[in-house]
Amino acid sequence: MESFVETFLPEEPAIVAARVRASEVGSYEPSSAAGATLAFVAALVDARNVVECGTGCGVSALWLLRGMPMDSSLTSIDAESEYARLAKEALTDAQISQHRVRLITGEPLEVLSRLTDGAYDLVVLRNEPRDLAIAVDHAHRLLRAGGVLIVDRALWSGRVPDPAQRDELTIAMRELGKSIRNDVDRWKPLLLPMGQGLLLAIRHS
Repeated sequence: MESFVETFLPEEPAIVAARVRASEVGSYEPSSAAGATLAFVAALVDARNVVECGTGCGVSALWLLRGMPMDSSLTSIDAESEYARLAKEALTDAQISQHRVRLITGEPLEVLSRLTDGAYDLVVLRNEPRDLAIAVDHAHRLLRAGGVLIVDRALWSGRVPDPAQRDELTIAMRELGKSIRNDVDRWKPLLLPMGQGLLLAIRHS
């Protein structure tokens, strides 16, 4: 069943090529079903201003842009300059206008701290688990009321649901999920099993 879900929507050649480059440099990229979910949510909320932490080699950006309006803007942040270069190559392959995407190389939390409050419809986080709690606070500040947060890798390769897994990163991801679930004043969450898990949350007003 998982294989059927993952292949339900075909990936365009630019995404396939980006995955090949990602495998060569060891960059994590969302699965096809996870990418399709990103595009679906972007379309659902009519996301005109989106920020993602964790550009990778551009797979996520290409999926997001697939769901965003043509007059929208994606800000994508990654600490690795090589990833930014490869993501730019992916965007060129897909013939995406440079005016639609702002690629920023820098420390994600520091960059997030400089972005405008309430200016975004969708925030996608792919930070290291130990940084996610702070990143989620930034996301809440950046999102408009009714905007959506997506935390990628929320199941952390299937380790989060297994109570026997007690390493630092798994615990951090597990606690983050609990924190968002229990923060009913700020978030309305949903956990989906696509890829390595997507934790979605609507920002309350």
